[in-house]
Amino acid sequence: MSTVDAALRDARRSARRTRSLDLVLGVATPLVLLAAWQLAASTHVIDARIFTPPSAILHTALQLLANGTLGSDVAITSARLGAGYAIGALFGVGVGIALGVLRPLRAALSPLFAALYAVPQIALLPLLLVIFGLGETPKVITVAAVTFFVVELNTLGAVRRVSPELLEAGEAYGARGWRRFRYVLLPAAAPGIFTGLRVAVALALVVVTATEFVAANSGLGYLVWNSWQLFEPADMYVGLVTIALLGVIATGIVVATERLALPWTRRRAR
Repeated sequence: MSTVDAALRDARRSARRTRSLDLVLGVATPLVLLAAWQLAASTHVIDARIFTPPSAILHTALQLLANGTLGSDVAITSARLGAGYAIGALFGVGVGIALGVLRPLRAALSPLFAALYAVPQIALLPLLLVIFGLGETPKVITVAAVTFFVVELNTLGAVRRVSPELLEAGEAYGARGWRRFRYVLLPAAAPGIFTGLRVAVALALVVVTATEFVAANSGLGYLVWNSWQLFEPADMYVGLVTIALLGVIATGIVVATERLALPWTRRRAR
């Protein structure tokens, strides 16, 4: 075996050890914190009536699953999040690319979008409720709005950061017009676009939860808010934990999509 082969084998082995250690730390840290929380509640170091121990939270979660409450709330929040995020992401990517490529359009609309982005999108909810009523439309539009602005700004920035030298090199190899966009500009901007998509999914979850606090009688946000009003902390913690898990799953879907769509970034990260 050559020295190069041995070095490559050692590098792969080291990379596997690093990934294994990262996995162990990622799993062990929350387990240790949960154990400490349980111990502190059991020994009355903290008030278990307010800081419900993990064992009681798990018991409550199983009860809510059994009676269908938790499953229904997860489905409703996921539907609102998915619909609003899909609409906002689609328009955000499209508009961001258009603004990045077309200078007159960028000059006309960028100041307007920058001003609107400064307005908290959740503040639009009362107006949307007046216009559309108490149905699903205001909630979906609010999620779509926050997703749109985050994705649009990141997409515009990603397109604008593409190196002119890279575009010139593409032209030198015959990539012009649509081919330049498809094979040079879009792949170069794609990592920045996915950064916006990852940020937007977390903010979208925050917004959909906030809308459910004040304008819904179902969903995880409603579960948390109603539990607080009735002083049922165990139910409230179940809602909070479920929201966190939903955020992890949604972000994981975006990350997995990025890895499938941009395999070269995964290889570079290694």
